[in-house]
Amino acid sequence: MTIVQPALVAQTEDLLIDPSRTPLGSVESWQPLGFVDLDAWSGDTLEVLPPFPLIALGDRAHPLAAAFDAVLESPVSIEALIRHVRRAPHAAAVAVQLLRGVQGMPRGQALSMESLCYGLLQGSAEHAAWLASRAPTTRRDPAGGLVVERRDSVLHLWLDRPLARNAIDRDLRDQLFEAFSVAALDTAVSAVKLRATGTAFSVGGDLGEFGTSRDPVTAHLIRSRTLPALALGERAAILDVHVQGACIGAGLEIAAFAGRLTATSDAWFQLPELAMGLIPGAGGCVSVPRRIGRQRTALMILSGRRISAATALRWGLIDAIEEKAR
Repeated sequence: MTIVQPALVAQTEDLLIDPSRTPLGSVESWQPLGFVDLDAWSGDTLEVLPPFPLIALGDRAHPLAAAFDAVLESPVSIEALIRHVRRAPHAAAVAVQLLRGVQGMPRGQALSMESLCYGLLQGSAEHAAWLASRAPTTRRDPAGGLVVERRDSVLHLWLDRPLARNAIDRDLRDQLFEAFSVAALDTAVSAVKLRATGTAFSVGGDLGEFGTSRDPVTAHLIRSRTLPALALGERAAILDVHVQGACIGAGLEIAAFAGRLTATSDAWFQLPELAMGLIPGAGGCVSVPRRIGRQRTALMILSGRRISAATALRWGLIDAIEEKAR
C-alpha cells in the first residue's frame, strides 16, 4: 500500500488532474505527464486515457488503479518521474501508448510494434539532442563476443566482453541471434543457460554505436531480422539467465524473456533509454511487462530509476536471488 501525503500531491501542482471537473477522455491540451489522486476520485469509470503518461497517486488496491499507466510506489519518486519525463516528453508519450497497446498481443507482433515505435523516436528531435550532447569520441570498447558450448542437450552461452562490461554491440547481438536460432530450431536442445563474465551482466547496448544508423526504416528492418528476442520464438521458456552486478537496457530486456531469471543480491536493474529520447528497443517493452506488468514497467521507463535485486524479486522481475548460478 502506498500512502500519499498532502505535500506529495502538492508537488504535482499544474500536473494534477481533477477528474470531477475534467473527464480524462476530454483532456486535449498537451502536458508532459499528469497525476490523479485516487483518494479524490469521484468518477466511476475510466474509458479513455490522454496521450501522455497518467500516474495514479494512492493505493494500488483502489478499484480503478489498474487503469492508469502507473501507480506511484517506492523506490520511484514523484520528483524522478517529473524530472525524467520533462527531459523527453514525446518519448514518454510513445512509451506509455506502446505499453497500453501491446497488452495481450502475440509476442512477434508486439516486438514489431516496439521496433516501429523505437524507429520513430530514432528520428526525433529529442534523440537528436541527446546525440548532439555527447562528446565526440574515437574510443572503441574492447572486443569480445559470445562464448558458446554445447553439453549434451544444454546450450551454454557466456557474454564475454568484461572490459566493456558486456555492452551489446552488433557482433554480440548477431551472435546471440544465431545461438538462440539454433536453440529454437534444434528440438534436442532442452535448455539454454545464459551467463556473463566479469562484474556486470550487461550495461546494455554499446553507446558507441548509437546514431550510426540515421534511417529509422532501415534500422527497423535490421531489427526485424536480427533481434535476439525474435530468434527464440516460442521456446523462450527454455532460456535460463543468471545476472550479477549491472543489468541495464538491452541486457535486461533480453534476460526478462527467460523462463527462469535469477540474480545475485548485489545485482541491479535499469531501463535508461528515455534519457536518450528513446524507449527500450531490444524487446523490453514486451518482456519486462510480462514479468512485472505494464505499470511497473512504465515506472522503470519513465523514471530511469535503478531497482535492487530485492525490489526486482518483490516485483517478480526475477525468480530468485542466488549468489551462484546453478
